[in-house]
Amino acid sequence: MSIYLLLYFLILGNVLGSFYNVIGMRVPEKKMFHSERSCCPSCQHRIKAYDLIPVVSYMVLGGKCRHCQQKISWLYPFTELVTGLLFGYSYLVIGLQWELITAFVLISMAAILFVTDMRFMLIPNKILMFFLPLFLILRIITPLEPWWDPIVGSVLAFVLLFFVILFSRGGMGGGDLKLFVLLGMVLGWKGVLLTFFLSTIIGAAISLLLLSAKILKRKQAIPFGPYILLGALITYFHGDAMLGWYTDSFF
Repeated sequence: MSIYLLLYFLILGNVLGSFYNVIGMRVPEKKMFHSERSCCPSCQHRIKAYDLIPVVSYMVLGGKCRHCQQKISWLYPFTELVTGLLFGYSYLVIGLQWELITAFVLISMAAILFVTDMRFMLIPNKILMFFLPLFLILRIITPLEPWWDPIVGSVLAFVLLFFVILFSRGGMGGGDLKLFVLLGMVLGWKGVLLTFFLSTIIGAAISLLLLSAKILKRKQAIPFGPYILLGALITYFHGDAMLGWYTDSFF
């Protein structure tokens, strides 16, 4: 492991996380993310380059716009910081292999969809369709074993989520289903089952905590995408170890 490469990937993740914030905020509103300059969502004042340094600018400004003093959403620094940490962690776990690209692409998709679902409660088709061919190509370059695992994973994800949506009466949406199908391609059938289990447990636990703290009201709609994405990332990095522990302990 090279400390210089680790720092490089940490910084790269921070910078890309800032870009993913822009995509996540603009795509659902059908805005051009590649031509319009960043501006304050409250006063619409264009943000200078020195106020766009990932994480650092947010801390220096105290989480407020330099001009109107309105609060800046915590989503911005959180996405930047976590994307950077996950890029660095990917390098530590995987090293310089082709699979590292798959990890970066998965983290990138997760960062964008985290923003869109938290901000708009939406998992845009445009984002999923962008990442679909990337995952197809990457799973050809770095295939799962056996080769048909991604196919079975996607089919299983569709069937599982279809019935969950059917019987939950709105507990999950079509965006969650399509996201799970895409994750099935990356994680395989065992991985998608573990992701479903983890996301359900994590989502239920956090929802109960928010309800008990009276932050969340009963029957209030909450985005489930972030829990799916968290479960998927845990599965991607540690799924084999978790499944191995489970089978060794109970079978």
